[in-house]
Formats: sequence, C-alpha cells, structure tokens
Amino acid sequence: MKRSKSEPKIELKAVILAGGAKAAQGNRPMLLQKLGDQTILEYVKANALQVVAAEDLYVVVGDQQKEMRALLGNRCHYVVQPQPQGTGHAVQQLAPVLQGYQGNLLILYGDTPLFRPASIRGLLNRHALRQAHLTLLTAISPRPLPYGRIIRDAAGAIVNIIEETEASPAVRDIHELNVGAYLVAAPAIFAALEKLAPAPDGRYPLTDCVHELIRSGLRVESYQIYDPDEIQGINTPQDLEQAEFILQKRLFRPRREEEQNQVSFGTGGWRAIIGEGFTLHNVRRLCQALANEITRRGEEKRGVLIGYDRRFLSRQAGDAAAEVFAGNNIPVTLLSEDAPTPLVTYATAIRNAAYGLMFTASHNPPEWNGLKVFHGDGSLLLDDETGQIQSETNRLALEEVIKIDLDIALESGIVRPGDFTNQYVDAVEALIDLDAIRQAGLKVIVDPMYGVGQLTLGTILTEARCRVTFIHERHNPLFGGRSPAPNLDALRLLATHVVEDGYDLGLATDGDADRIAIVDERGKYITINDILLLLYWYMHEIRQEKGGVVRNLATTHLLDRLARRLGEQCVEVPVGFKHIASAMVAHNSLLGGESSGGLTIRGHILGKDGIFASALVVEMLARTRQRISQLRQRVYDLTGRLYSLEDSIPSTSEMRVAVPRRLAKTPLAEIAGCPVVNVSHRDGTKFYLDNDNWALVRFSGTEPILRLFAEADSPEKANALLQHLRGFVTG
Repeated sequence: MKRSKSEPKIELKAVILAGGAKAAQGNRPMLLQKLGDQTILEYVKANALQVVAAEDLYVVVGDQQKEMRALLGNRCHYVVQPQPQGTGHAVQQLAPVLQGYQGNLLILYGDTPLFRPASIRGLLNRHALRQAHLTLLTAISPRPLPYGRIIRDAAGAIVNIIEETEASPAVRDIHELNVGAYLVAAPAIFAALEKLAPAPDGRYPLTDCVHELIRSGLRVESYQIYDPDEIQGINTPQDLEQAEFILQKRLFRPRREEEQNQVSFGTGGWRAIIGEGFTLHNVRRLCQALANEITRRGEEKRGVLIGYDRRFLSRQAGDAAAEVFAGNNIPVTLLSEDAPTPLVTYATAIRNAAYGLMFTASHNPPEWNGLKVFHGDGSLLLDDETGQIQSETNRLALEEVIKIDLDIALESGIVRPGDFTNQYVDAVEALIDLDAIRQAGLKVIVDPMYGVGQLTLGTILTEARCRVTFIHERHNPLFGGRSPAPNLDALRLLATHVVEDGYDLGLATDGDADRIAIVDERGKYITINDILLLLYWYMHEIRQEKGGVVRNLATTHLLDRLARRLGEQCVEVPVGFKHIASAMVAHNSLLGGESSGGLTIRGHILGKDGIFASALVVEMLARTRQRISQLRQRVYDLTGRLYSLEDSIPSTSEMRVAVPRRLAKTPLAEIAGCPVVNVSHRDGTKFYLDNDNWALVRFSGTEPILRLFAEADSPEKANALLQHLRGFVTG
C-alpha cells in the first residue's frame, strides 16, 4: 500500500466485519460467494488494502473462520466473534488485541464490496482535514433501502443514526443513508462500546455508538458518495445478481471515466483521451511492460521500431517510449519524422523487430491518442497478448519504469533515428503497374485529412505521372475540428472539387493513412464495401491473381456472392484487422478488408494500408480504362445489389450490460418481418437472414458507441432492419 505525498497522514488500521456471515446457496456463506472472478469478501479486502498494509488489516470472523483464513491468507489478523451479537459487539472483540493503540480504525462491512477506492480515500481525507473523531460514509438515495437514516440538526451536524427497523415513517422519508463504512479514533470507539447497551433483540449495533460519541462532545463528520451503485449490499442471491450487473457496468464504462486511467486495449490497440488515459506516465508504464516481455523472451537484440503521427503528444510519446526501451538495453529505431501507420508496419517487418510501435489514434477525434503494437512480421498483437501486456502495465508503478534520457541514448547509439519512406514507397510501387498509370494521364485529388498520408501517396502518384492536387495537407493536430475519418460528411469538399474541377478520382485517407475512401468522377461517395468488391473483382479478373477473400462480420456479403461466382472462398472473422491478417495467412487469401476502410492484399503488409489501396484504385482505373461508376455497374451485374446502412448510438456502461442480456433473454425470431435463419454471438450479435441479408449489433472496441449494421435487398428493407434494431436496443 502506497500513500500519495499529498494525502494527509493518519495512523490507520482497517477492520472487516465478517463474523455474522449469513449462509446462502449450498450453506456457503454469502461473503464467500463469487462476484466476478473474486469472492465478495476478497473485494472488501482489496478496498482495505488500498489504504493499509496487510499487516494492519483485522478480520472479525465467526463460524466460517477456517474458510475465511484459507481465502484471505495469513498476512492479515483474525479476531473471533464467538456469537453474532451485532456490529458493535464485533468491533468490541478488537479492544484486547489493540489495547494501547491510539490511531484510527477504518471499519468496513463484509457485505459491501462495491465501494470505489476514491470513496475510501475521500473518507480518510475528510477525517484528517476535519480532525474528526468519527467520519461516516453516507449517500443520498431516493430508493427505499434497508439502511440507517442520518439525522442532522438545523445546523447540519449529525446527531444520530436511526436504523431502518426502528425508523418511523417520517424518518424513513429521509434520503441520507449510513452505508456502512466508518473511520473512527480507536480510543473513542472502544470507550463508547464499553457504555453500549443491547438493543431489544440482544444485539449491540455499532450505530448506537454515534449518539454516545456526540454526547461526549466529539466531532462527527461525513463523506458523501454519489454513485448509487457503491451502496449495493449483498445479502441475498438477488443482491448478488444486481452486484454482478454493477461490476460489468464498471468494466465497460467509457475510458475517460476510468478512475485510475489504466491502459486498456481494444480492437485497434490502446486508445484514450489525451491528458486522462493517454499520458506519458501510462506510455512509459506500457513500454516497460513491452520491454519486460522482450527481455523474458531473450529478444533484446531484435530491438524495437517506433513511429508516430501528427496528433498532439505523438512525437513526445515516441521519445518517451524510446527512453524506456533504451533504459532496458533494447536498441531502438526512432523514426525521424511523422509517418503513416502502414509505413511503420512495413518497416517493423523488414527489420524483424521484436515489436513495432505506432503512436496514433487513427480516425478517432483529435482529443484522443493511442498506440498500435505490431509483431515482427507487421501483424497486430492478438487479444491474449494484449491482455497480458495490459495486465502487467496496470500493475507497474512509475518508479518501476527503467529509462535513460533521450539525448544520452542517442549519443550512445542505443537509439538511432530512422527513415523508411523511400523503402516503403518502393515496396508499394513494386506491387503497382506504374507504366499503366503513366499512360492513362489521370487527374487525381487527394484529401489526407490533415494526417500523414500526403508524402508517401503524393510521391507514388507523382512518380506515376498523375496530375495530383492535395487539400487539407498541412499539419493540424485538431484535424480541422473533426475526426480524421474519411466518411461521407467529411468529404463533401473533396466531392465538390472533383465535380467542379474535372478530376477523374478523389482519394482520401484517415489520420494515420491506414484507411481509404474514394469519390468517383461524378462526386459520388463510394463506400468501402463497394471498394472491396471492385478491388477483389479487379485483382481476380484483370490481374489474374487467384484466391479467396477475408472480411469482418460488419462487411458486405456481396463479397460472398462474388467469391462464389469466382469459385473462391469468403471467410468471415470478428472485427479487428488482426483477425483479417491472421485468416489471410491461414487461407492464403488474395484480399482482406473491412467496412471501416482498411484493406491489404497477399504479398503486402499484414496490416491495412490506405496508401497502397489508393494506388491500387488508381491502377484499376488506368488498366481498365473505365470510370468507377462503370466498373461498379459491371460488378453489380455479377453479384446483384445489396444495400448497407449503419447507425451509431452513444453507449453507456449500463447499455453494455443490458443490451447483451436483452438479446440473450429475448432472442429475435424475426427482424422487421424477416425470419432469422441463424444467430452468431462471436463478436456482438449478428442475425443472418435469407438471401445474404443480415443485421448486426456490436459495441465498438475503440469508441464508447453502439454500432448497428444492416444489409438487405433494398434501401427500404435495410432501413427497416436498422430501425427495428434501434428500437430493440433502446427500448
């Protein structure tokens, strides 16, 4: 247990009252029932250990003392309450053990495991600053809960606590509750307990001591908590079910609300709000965890490669990361300027680095930043790997981070600057028919959305003799005040330029240039679903390269139809390009892509690449000598039409628990009149309908939103599916 330097210092021991544990299912005490991956009592112990060492923790036990000792270990102390005669009687058993102790006692009930660490620290802080003899944890709740009511005088001072069983109707109308956590001067509480008389039921309630302390002229204060979930006690199976619901909500709460700003990986790496979750402190801890893993594997000599985009703090994060790896004797190649994510993926693979790191939040809003971590082959880490790194990161304290100053690291050579722009451009150009593009004389306009795509893509298109114009190419970490996501709304200016200035094609990449969007010659936004369809057809039929296609479960089923038509296989995987890359290798697939804008091909990097995808689209126009609109109709003649719609709903932690529960308890047999043929819960909940129609409900792994998808034979049918889903999840 570590105390903050700014936290008032008080002498403290903690007590958990577990002597009156009630039997529950199978005669096992409720306190020993599982709540998530721990027992209820272990959660209470963890709260106590936030503020005291195990040697200063005392557990009052009763009949189940053997089980509790086995569960909680031998470092804490155990005091036996022979008979369950109330909470006051339980605390009284400590008097002989703590004889002469002049400090404070934090008293916690064993059946209230959901207090947040901040609430316990708030209680300590208030007690110390107000120089109180007793400080209570209270809450305001309009719900009729079985807790004692706080009685105050006209000046607001606490004068009594009246238990629910003894309360009159008027007292029960009081909404301020005593929720079962106390910080009290040990001499004062033991003196008050000596004067305590039994209640009519023969018990000695701890709350009766409050009046005695007040009568003695001692200061009684309170600290109020505001989250109603914290006061959930657990005495019945129904209470336990509700506590499990609360715990799941906390696990899914948006990252910007995380109390301790811990590192949490999603489908696209680690992302968090700058200054809250994304801090240089967390960057250093995460890099120390990665360095530890490299050291455990004995792969220090392989080194790491570090890149960064144009976001606020990206360059500084790259420097901080380099200092940590250097401090762990791991050589670092630190890119000398901002670069696209696919370049970092490529450079990691050709260097066969132990890890490649790219500081970016991709298409997220400008207040976000994050980190993508790649294997030595350029593929993203899989879930079990990120889970392990995440856990180790969140256990590390800042003083456990080993680092050296960057100037020393550069001077010594353990950190070296690197530039892979030319090599990456050459690698892309080796996969593209530059001669065909040169002969076509295409006029192209590009919107890199203030990101990092213009240098590499501009070089490739210029060397292919395209007449290229850029918009939004300057450095702007605010991305023009919007997310650098190349969607329809964001590309209206690009579309206007295409039409008014007579361009053959408009291209756009997202903030870190791993996603693509295009606008055709008429200024029409072409969805990534159609781009994938066009490129798969082009690769297979014009370039004569054979192989199947991999898509995620939120991507068009027209790819399935086209694959069947071509005699190939279409493989569906969960969302996250790491799954696409893995499946492409396993099935030797020709193309892999996702409806959010990322794609790659066999023989290129194992990550999505908006630069390469843009060049491939230009090549397709050059070699076919046709417009995008013509090519799209040509492919539709083979596959028929499906219409895709997508919607997003801001999600709360409650929704992340309630929606899956509702889907599990109330399975949908039909959606908007369409029979459900099959259901998958592999990643969200996907409903498969007839004729390649489908609908999907899925929480984003990178943003606090619930995504709804639908694809159907007509726009009207797709909209009906989407509205049905929206009504179901919000109803």
